Formats: sequence, C-alpha cells, structure tokens
Amino acid sequence: MSLAFRTWLVLSPPFASRRREEIMSVFEVRHGTSPVILAMPHTGTDVPSEIWERLNDNGRQLIDTDWYIHNLYDGLLEKATVVRAMFHRYVIDANRDPEGASLYPGQNTTGLIPKTDFDGEAIWKSGAEPTDDDIAQRVATFHSPYHTALQSEIERVKAIHGLAIVYDCHSIRSHIPFLFEGTLPDFNIGTNDGQSCHPAVAAAVVNVVRNADGYTRTLNGRFKGGWTTRHYGTLESGVHAIQMELAQSTHLSAEEPPFSYDTAKAERIRARLRDILTNLERAASELKK
Repeated sequence: MSLAFRTWLVLSPPFASRRREEIMSVFEVRHGTSPVILAMPHTGTDVPSEIWERLNDNGRQLIDTDWYIHNLYDGLLEKATVVRAMFHRYVIDANRDPEGASLYPGQNTTGLIPKTDFDGEAIWKSGAEPTDDDIAQRVATFHSPYHTALQSEIERVKAIHGLAIVYDCHSIRSHIPFLFEGTLPDFNIGTNDGQSCHPAVAAAVVNVVRNADGYTRTLNGRFKGGWTTRHYGTLESGVHAIQMELAQSTHLSAEEPPFSYDTAKAERIRARLRDILTNLERAASELKK
C-alpha cells in the first residue's frame, strides 16, 4: 500500500460492528511530511453494537460529536499528517487522561467514559453504565491504540524536522450552560496556559484569529487544552501542542440534530484555518533555525 500523504491508511486491528454491519477501524492515519500533525480524537461516530445497545435514546443521538471537523480541515495543509479516531467519544474519550484524572477539577466536565452528555443528561440505560472492567477494556482496545498511532507519527515527524507541532482539532456547541456561561467564542485556543508550546507557536495561531473579521476568540479561556495537548506538549522533547476548539456555529446550519454542515459558513472559516496551519508550518521552520 502506498504511504503517500494523500492516502488514508488503516493501521489498527478491525473491530466488527454489527450495528453498522461493517468492519470498524479504531483509527485512521494520513502520513505527511509537514512538521504539523492534525489530531482528531472526537470526529468518529462508530459505536460497537454491544456498546450501542447500552446507550439510551439520548446517548444514541451522539450529540457531543465534533461534527465534520475532518471535512473542515481536509486539504488545508497538503502535507500535514492526520491521526483520526474513528470511535465515538461515548465509547471512550481519546482526549482524556487514561487514568481518569479530571482536566478541570471543580468544574462540570465529562470523564474518560462519559456518564452524561455536555448538558448533564444521562446517556446510558439504567443499570448499563460502564464498569471498571469496561473502562480497562476500552482503554486497551481504543484509547491506547489511537495514542500509540499518534505517538508514532510524532516520532516520525520529529525524525524529519527535529520537532513536531500537534494541532488538536475540536468543535463544540456554543451554548452549553452545564459547561460554561453565555456564548462560547468562535476560536478557543488552548496551550495549557503557555506550557504546551513555544510562544511562537501560540502566536502563529493568535495572529490569524486576531485579524479574522467577524469572529470572536480567546486564548486559554474555558478550554485550555485536553489530555492530548497536556500530554504531548513538552518543549524539552521538541513537541509543541496546541488545541483549537471551534464553536460549531461557525460551520453548522444549527447546533442541534441533524447537525447539518453549512457549506458557506464552512468555506469562510476554512480560509482562516488554512492561514493558521500555514502559519504553524512557518513557525516550525523558524524554530528549527
């Protein structure tokens, strides 16, 4: 099989999903030669049938999906590597600490295997909530393989450039009272309060959104970066990590089922995202000097 960066490579053991009557892959990888790696832990919608049967009607809406993020970033940086989880975050959240530690102690949030959606509503049938054994099994089957793939791509890119920039791609509804007050800004940049990347990497993103007319933005606001950003972003190792959480109002017709993609909105923000990724690639070149 070709390893060209425009080819999607299925690198994980297949998982049979009776619900979809097809083979489910844990993750997909697109190899690139850029120093920029796009991580996508929350765009997947695959749920194995035995897990699907335990979700209640609310859970089966998969309402907390990062809808169309893989479409939104497709083709914006030709040689970028992409690592995308194919399983839904209700199976297990690939952007949470596998040990279960909270990202935001003292605040409402969801865990490694969520018990509720972002509105605080139950997603599992009564008596069918995930057990400790379920958590251990899903870490081994889904969470760990995804991160093994991401770590492998980081090491490969570092071997080429001496550094890597992990850009963690996310989206969320802009009105979720259970998680935050008011309306979420359009661009939510997270660097774990400056700990996960060089200031030049953060500036490469901030400088674009600051000049993006018609959009709002914040740096290290409600979302400072999830486990991916905090785990991989270690300057001593030459890995810079930054999270972008987009308000879904920037590319959806409405932030409710059926979560339809708005092509006009999407094309407008894609132009800004293209500038961001291009700036990150340029920042990587400067950091190598």
